[in-house]
Amino acid sequence: MNKPHLLALLTGLFLVVSAGPTAAQAPTYPTKPIRLIVPFPAGGATDLFARSVSQKLSERLGQSVVVDNKPGAGGTLGADLGAKAAADGYTLVLTTTSTHSIGPNLNPRIPYDAVRDFTPISHLGNAPSIMLVPNSSPAKTVKEWIELARQNPGRLNYASSGNGTIVHLTAELFKSQANVFVLHIPYRGTALAIPDLVSGKLDVIFDSLPSALPHVKDGRLRALGVTSAKRTPLAPEYPPIAEVLPGYESVTWFGIFGPRGLSPELVARINTAANQVLKDPETIDRLTRLGIEPVGGTPAQFTTMLASESAKWKKIIQERKITLD
Repeated sequence: MNKPHLLALLTGLFLVVSAGPTAAQAPTYPTKPIRLIVPFPAGGATDLFARSVSQKLSERLGQSVVVDNKPGAGGTLGADLGAKAAADGYTLVLTTTSTHSIGPNLNPRIPYDAVRDFTPISHLGNAPSIMLVPNSSPAKTVKEWIELARQNPGRLNYASSGNGTIVHLTAELFKSQANVFVLHIPYRGTALAIPDLVSGKLDVIFDSLPSALPHVKDGRLRALGVTSAKRTPLAPEYPPIAEVLPGYESVTWFGIFGPRGLSPELVARINTAANQVLKDPETIDRLTRLGIEPVGGTPAQFTTMLASESAKWKKIIQERKITLD
């Protein structure tokens, strides 16, 4: 073997040997804390949800997942920050129905595209609501309430937590599928409406399970049905409204997104960790107390759900001519 060939062979061997340890020592995600943007204030339902899963997610990923509250503009501010972050897996955003299913269809000035500007990672959970009526209502079931509304068009009313909120749209979806005419009375939150419902000034409200069930258990209000597609383990004694109105479903969903362009490898890593967390008994217990059903699944399943939810609320918003004013 001549000198040039020997030199080339030795050089090649050196590169192979030296590449082995370097490749083995290459850093793997994550190597530093992960920022989880929550587009709503501390202490709210979305914040409590985020904190219920972030600790366990930290354990699964091997790095701290730090909740960063960025409230403002109904969740738009924080969601937009998440959309504009670097697609390196170190900034994620926990969003809900309002930021990705309702908001984009209700507010034409929203600063991001809910589909184009994000990478869906994991559908974490669903929070169904429950249909409440005063004890003085003659209706004992969902079917009876619909019959009552049809017999009294425009004479019954419902409360919401404001125009364009999930409480408002849940009722409008019900009205659309039940084909009833019921007046809308917006409040600055469902807690302010409950006393008027108890007194009989209001006829119905679709409230979240955690805030609604204590009034039912105390005997102050009557629950007719839940808004989940099937019976929920959070309140198994109440039938789904879908038994009377097939296909009816309204839940607040929670999910993790990354910015546009997040690699499939990072998506898979975070999704796997999230699915493991959602099977953890302690996490399940925490979410149950918040009125949230763990979901999980693949990014593809999450993407399909998002498209379905957006189409559903877009149809209701347009049909019912719902605006933020």
